[in-house]
Amino acid sequence: MKAFRFPKDFLMGSATAATQIEGGFTKSNWVRWCEEGHIKDGSSCTRANDHWNRYAEDIEWMKKLNHKVYRMGLEWSRIEPENGKFDKSALEHYRDEISLLLKNNVKPLVTLHHFSHPLWFCEEGEFETEKSVSYFERYVSQVVENIGDLVSEYITINEPNVYAVMGYYFALWPPGKKDIGLLLRVYRNMARCHIAAYRAIHRIRKEKGFGGKTMVGVANHLRVFVPFSKNPVDYIAAKLMDYLFQGGITRLMSYGSILPFVNRKEKFYDFIGINYYTRSAVRCFSEKTMPGRPVNDLGWEIYPEGLYLLCRKFYKKYRAPVWITENGTCDEKDEFRARFIYDHLYQVYRLINDGIPVERYYHWTLMDNFEWIEGESARFGLIHVDFNTQERTLRKSGEFYGQVCRDNSVSEEMIKKYLG
Repeated sequence: MKAFRFPKDFLMGSATAATQIEGGFTKSNWVRWCEEGHIKDGSSCTRANDHWNRYAEDIEWMKKLNHKVYRMGLEWSRIEPENGKFDKSALEHYRDEISLLLKNNVKPLVTLHHFSHPLWFCEEGEFETEKSVSYFERYVSQVVENIGDLVSEYITINEPNVYAVMGYYFALWPPGKKDIGLLLRVYRNMARCHIAAYRAIHRIRKEKGFGGKTMVGVANHLRVFVPFSKNPVDYIAAKLMDYLFQGGITRLMSYGSILPFVNRKEKFYDFIGINYYTRSAVRCFSEKTMPGRPVNDLGWEIYPEGLYLLCRKFYKKYRAPVWITENGTCDEKDEFRARFIYDHLYQVYRLINDGIPVERYYHWTLMDNFEWIEGESARFGLIHVDFNTQERTLRKSGEFYGQVCRDNSVSEEMIKKYLG
């Protein structure tokens, strides 16, 4: 292992999502999904981390861990609990949280949709209908008009491919449907929602004269797809899955079309947001793990080189600054998280040295949280959380990452202390 240093303007921090940490009984699709008993360990997002009431404590942890940036989510069902009725107290709450971040010199990146939305939006057809575009634009506009003076950077939609595939192909997430036709329609409408939101954010911040450079993008869930064997069928299947799962939807969100020959003068992204976790070995259209490779607690292969490959690939396609908007691992005993962080940050270091403009790294996640259908059992946090008491305890990997954030580098001493 080698010591290395990042450029002075490279920024590191962590990422969370509102539904996964805030707690509380909101009128959302995920609260209903929990109440219907779909969570593996029987837990619920209504408990989570109680961040809604403890955000000051959690920001203090960010300060201790030397965060320069923080990706946070807004809960649409809090802000607009009924169709067209906006809760000013919820918007004020988020203003207070963001103001405290800024007071502690932590720059917020705000996610507007992270898998969760209001029940009234479900009743109106969710992203299955074209009405979703006007509803989403209205919500985004309200948010930017109320916090746009404090926030200049936004992710409109997190992982549209994961939302669609888990909800409309595997039916493991809300709305729990298996319908390829609807899945494709959801892809189309989510792209339209993103484009409308992208334009609205830029327009509103410009019209109101809000300071700071407006940066808007999507957090794209990307993985490396490789053939499991030398069988030509596996090779073809890997190429198809790569396009169907991520290539097509990323292009659709970026340009409004999946067709390569469409005029690309207008683009709808200011940065390339990449959420990276693992590699998929494809065997006849099913996903496997390469034999003998290390895996995390969820059985996902740990493949740091994949981050390097994907960043190079997507930068060449889209030519914009690269932000690693999520990267982390599930490791309840904290046995390999520090090494995971080192190995992936080293790939970022390689990318920067090779001229790829990687500007940000957001570790997933700050603290253990409600991890969707895995519930409270999947532990991704730099900070351990006892969900019964809400006590937060810093893990050794969190201590390591905090020092990396402080020094913007990994030293020989850190390697000996945390990785030796």
